[in-house]
Amino acid sequence: MRSPNYSSLSNTLIRDKMPKYIEKSGKKAIIEKVRETDMIFYLNMKLREETTGYEDERSVEKIADIVEVLYAILDYKGVSLSKFEKVRAKRANQLGKYKERLLLKEIVEEDLSDASSQ
Repeated sequence: MRSPNYSSLSNTLIRDKMPKYIEKSGKKAIIEKVRETDMIFYLNMKLREETTGYEDERSVEKIADIVEVLYAILDYKGVSLSKFEKVRAKRANQLGKYKERLLLKEIVEEDLSDASSQ
């Protein structure tokens, strides 16, 4: 595993233990606490950042990073994991999953008058 590039982490939401890791690398972490009202903004930024990281690396670790951000968003919104799982399962039941590997190519408007005359 390559060593982290901590210099690219400026003005980004970090995990609770990151300042210790930065200091162990011989650097000093200058941090501030995010205001509650700004937290969702930074969580959304972090979700985009982690998604981009996954697109670059395609690793299970990057998927875990995305899930950790999603858990933080759920916590911010006051949604328990059990409530989230119920919502996820309901949507999977209604809309399906991604197991059949379907790719939507196009949606074509059908003329309903032609279909009813046949």
